[in-house]
Amino acid sequence: MAGSQKAKGKMEQATGKAKEAAGRAVGNEQLTGEGRAKKAKGAARQAKEKTKDIFKG
Repeated sequence: MAGSQKAKGKMEQATGKAKEAAGRAVGNEQLTGEGRAKKAKGAARQAKEKTKDIFKG
């Protein structure tokens, strides 16, 4: 379960990075903001899973 959540976090970060870059390329502030938010959500998910792993081990 934890592995799939880590992978999901990585995927969210990658998707967010792509959205942010696309938003900057076309000058769309909303798309850029959505990308930043998605990246942050992915980073938070990964941090949560890493913390859980520390306490398990």
